[in-house]
Amino acid sequence: MSVIAKRVYEAKTDDDGYRVLVDRLWPRGLPKAAADIDEWAKTVSPSTELRKWYGHEPAKFDEFRKRYLAELADDAEDVERLRTLAKDGPVTLLTATADVTLSHVAVLIELLSGE
Repeated sequence: MSVIAKRVYEAKTDDDGYRVLVDRLWPRGLPKAAADIDEWAKTVSPSTELRKWYGHEPAKFDEFRKRYLAELADDAEDVERLRTLAKDGPVTLLTATADVTLSHVAVLIELLSGE
């Protein structure tokens, strides 16, 4: 299973496979025609309330992770669909977030990979 993360602003490469935008909001400054994505999976992104609470403050990441996993439990069908896609070939999760390692994408990759 191959699931990687990239910023949505990075150019597509041959290794990307199926490209999924996993942000609730459309990335600033990126025209939809230039996005080069296969799917926009808003339902697996954190809720607006959780996203605003977290504010990408590193000290809150552990609690954010717990709350986000609880939200994802409510969208198990969408998560399972992404997991199935990843079993069939590479999947690249795209985000506008500057620090992917402290974002919902890192948590989502962990969940999809079964780690």
